Amino acid sequence: MRLLSVLLFALVFGAGALASPRDPEQYFFDQTFGDFSEELENAREQGKKGILLMFEMDECPFCQRMKATVLNRPEIQDYFRKHFLVFSVDIEGDIEISDFQGNPMTMKDFALKQFRVRATPVFQFIGLDGKPVKRGRYTGATRDAEEFMLLGKYIVEDAWKETSFSRYKRQARKR
Repeated sequence: MRLLSVLLFALVFGAGALASPRDPEQYFFDQTFGDFSEELENAREQGKKGILLMFEMDECPFCQRMKATVLNRPEIQDYFRKHFLVFSVDIEGDIEISDFQGNPMTMKDFALKQFRVRATPVFQFIGLDGKPVKRGRYTGATRDAEEFMLLGKYIVEDAWKETSFSRYKRQARKR
């Protein structure tokens, strides 16, 4: 049974590795007018698990690496778009948005004051209640696409309610 699981995993990720990379701006991130209270309602209506925010900035090499090696992969894009609405937030941005309660502010104030983002990238999962998912924050670039996929499954499977992401990864590698 374990061999079958390993072969199935290799087939899924092996086929994904052969698929042509796609632009993450078009295929990973959803478009938004910056009203996150409205986006939260959209996520509920679409039956999503929640919202994923990627806090980033232009000159961040780790953000660029994530986009070039992980977020451009079709299997990553398809999985995350199936389960979440996904938005990018520029931590230095002066563009006005509305937070999950409908309060207007700039992107940089949203990032710093509400989420205390000081380094990038930060991936923050938001539940359908508009609150950050407990244990649903990942700071930095993941090691690879496999680890990022595990992060998504950790949230989708509600494993965050029982264990840390580190333990979840260890258990997943044993399977």
